[in-house]
Amino acid sequence: MSFNLWMNSIAEAGRDLLRRSKDNKEDKDIKALCIDLCSNKGEAMGTALACAVVNAYHAMNEKQQLAFFKLLVSDYSPNSDTILRCAEAYKADTSQKNLQALDNAVEPPRQQLFRRINMSPTGTPTLVGMRADLQKHLKDHEDLRAVDNDLKHLLESWFNRGFLKIRSIDWKTPAHILEKLIAYEAVHEMNGWEDLRRRLENDRRCFAFFHPALEDEPLIFVEVALTHGLATAVQPLLAPQTNGQKPEPADTAIFYSISNCQEGLKGISFGNFLIKQVVMELQHELPQLTQFSTLSPIPTFCRWLHKELDNKDSSLINSKERKLLAQIDLENWHQDAALAETLKPVLMRLSAHYLHNEKRGAAPLDPVARFHLGNGARIEQLNWMGDTSKNGLKQSASILANYLYKLNKVEENHEAYINDNVVACSKKFKTLLD
Repeated sequence: MSFNLWMNSIAEAGRDLLRRSKDNKEDKDIKALCIDLCSNKGEAMGTALACAVVNAYHAMNEKQQLAFFKLLVSDYSPNSDTILRCAEAYKADTSQKNLQALDNAVEPPRQQLFRRINMSPTGTPTLVGMRADLQKHLKDHEDLRAVDNDLKHLLESWFNRGFLKIRSIDWKTPAHILEKLIAYEAVHEMNGWEDLRRRLENDRRCFAFFHPALEDEPLIFVEVALTHGLATAVQPLLAPQTNGQKPEPADTAIFYSISNCQEGLKGISFGNFLIKQVVMELQHELPQLTQFSTLSPIPTFCRWLHKELDNKDSSLINSKERKLLAQIDLENWHQDAALAETLKPVLMRLSAHYLHNEKRGAAPLDPVARFHLGNGARIEQLNWMGDTSKNGLKQSASILANYLYKLNKVEENHEAYINDNVVACSKKFKTLLD
């Protein structure tokens, strides 16, 4: 018997107990169900109560969900008086017993509630969806961040690398999974099945992470192009194959799109594991590959650039360049060859400065740079007219970056970045900084 069938059999036994109970708990509201769930010790009844809570949650509208999240704050937060009393006891006597009491006092009761909800066969996907629903309210309800932190804490444990399974995605993969790749693609939009077919042809690869509790729901997927040398523009990678044209033998794997699929797992990183796993898979399948690189967006470059343009005291942009850079707000500016050629050296210099020097704390301001540099890649080069789509022009004025995963330098780069905030980059890239 599979794990899910076993869980469902326990749930059914519990539902039978509920139906025969004088106090039919399935008729209660979610507040009462949660109280019963946290106080019940039996496995069958607990599983049935967890199912009842799950069903009650799924029946809620957005307003009711917000009320439930507020309940998790008011009724399931730690008791400050108890924490202080246990802290004083531990201060007076640092015994294991007092430490455990303090640990129990500090843990929010809602974490135990979430663990109990997870007894339902559909508990894990429900909690992932619950956190996605919660994200909508965080901006206007600061007190709910404590609930978000608790959900994230548990989901980080439940979705650690040991539980994840990598799968190669191809045209033979079931259609209901392929549809999700189209829906979840976050970097280079797919316009239906023909776009997907191109990304799964013989000179392409696609890999995704899955979790046993979410079965056919991908958590994250990466799209790979097999090329000869570094790819410098994404549009040729996305274009249909040219009939009769035999490509050069591939020696490079280009990671050109990485998409997270579950909003409820926001902030829980899988990409670093996935890239390293994919490199191992590709090395095994295609030992002739000698380079592993990304072709990455610079998603917040233009946002930063416009702030810099608004800063009249900026030391990075002179008055002549300020007037010139105003042209990138014109529609289809990139199609004016003379204008584009004039803008190129200014934008390439500023984008290099942005990636290398602009910080959020001690780390790079750009989120894609933080991700790949933290994984041990180095900034290899910037590519002018790398992405001429509407989104590429809006985000990064057409510029894309290659982050090179030089396998014998990955650990060294990673350690230097983590310990000393060193941004690893090639000599070619450094020339843009001079």
